[in-house]
Amino acid sequence: MVLEATMIIVDNSESSRNGDYLPTRFQAQADAINLIHTAKTQANPESSVGLMSMGGKGPEVLVTLTADMGKILDGLHRTKIRGNSHLASSIQVAALALKHRRERAQRQRIIVFTCSPIAEDEKTLVKLAKRMKKTNISVDFIAFGDLESETIKKLEAFHENVKSGNGSHLEIIHPGPNLLSDSLITTPILGGEGMGVGRGGADEGGDAGASGFDFDIDPSDPELAFALRMSLEEEKARLEKEKREKEKKEGKAALEGIAEEGGTLLDQSGEPSASGEGGALNDAKKDKQDNGDKMDTA
Repeated sequence: MVLEATMIIVDNSESSRNGDYLPTRFQAQADAINLIHTAKTQANPESSVGLMSMGGKGPEVLVTLTADMGKILDGLHRTKIRGNSHLASSIQVAALALKHRRERAQRQRIIVFTCSPIAEDEKTLVKLAKRMKKTNISVDFIAFGDLESETIKKLEAFHENVKSGNGSHLEIIHPGPNLLSDSLITTPILGGEGMGVGRGGADEGGDAGASGFDFDIDPSDPELAFALRMSLEEEKARLEKEKREKEKKEGKAALEGIAEEGGTLLDQSGEPSASGEGGALNDAKKDKQDNGDKMDTA
């Protein structure tokens, strides 16, 4: 499983008070953050997650990188809804927090929740995206709410300039009957490459479909969905292990049937057989002995 250090940026601006996502946009984010933390730490116990807010007067680091879900919940509880969002500066602060991660082997990732207008212009965001890509930081966006076309355009521009082999994703989830966490469960942000349904929500065919599961099940319970996905991955890993062991045994059996070059083959009793170089040598000795006996008789 991937070892990651992930900073989650929660949108606590005034826009997060809206109730188009039950019970509110902010609480919907809290539930989704709980799900993300569980997914990251269960996928690899050595992964860590941090939390920060981008509303109010400016970005604020609420919880440094940790595997303790209790600290994340406490940070969410202390967060106040206020002011406007500060997207660019929040991503920069998150990048600094990732720089101070304990495990240098951890991949760096920033997950941004946004449900408010973006004040920064497209040029500024593109420049920031290129900087994140250069420093090997993946940036995932979870955009939800009634977003303006200008906001979506800016997010798409950022995404086009930050995506790389490590994977950066843009998920636009429109209001619908599903919870935000339910819509998130089948996206690549949680499911990995090839597991998600791409962009969209209930209004754009992005309904949490069965495409994320091999057995056509789309559970409404995020924890059950995650458990099913983990079970699938464990089963695949088990089958791969059995395949490798089988190939190893077959290869070993094939090698045992091949005589060493220049060596002596043994028969079933453990004695040198009459085949091979050893057998030829024994035959030569036997012929010499027979010739000597004939000469003595003569």
